[in-house]
Amino acid sequence: MGIKMAEPTSSAVGGLLGWKFIGGLAGALSLGATLAAIVVMLMTPPRHKREWAVGLISTVVSSIGGGAAMVQYFGLEQWVHSGVGLVAMFGLIFACGLPGWALVRAVFTYLGKQEGKGIDEVIKDTKDLVTK
Repeated sequence: MGIKMAEPTSSAVGGLLGWKFIGGLAGALSLGATLAAIVVMLMTPPRHKREWAVGLISTVVSSIGGGAAMVQYFGLEQWVHSGVGLVAMFGLIFACGLPGWALVRAVFTYLGKQEGKGIDEVIKDTKDLVTK
């Protein structure tokens, strides 16, 4: 009696049941957020470990928060009930995560250049920059 391997169909059915149990939307959210974070990190590599953590967190939050906001804004909740709809939501969630890292990195780069200035100077410089 050797080791008996699971049949491929039973493994696939188990995977589908697991997906259904976790929830298709939750899976789409987590998968979209993860892939967005990977793409962003590959395109603009972090300069140090802290920046890596900030990039990962901001990309995931942008994906989930921005994706959820877009789904609600456009009234796409009914897409959850179809496979194609979940794939489309995955794409939307993925796209919402991409600008998150770039925006956070730009803000921290700007604030890094303001080091040593008082809060009043930073606010004035920011106001001048925005009103130009």
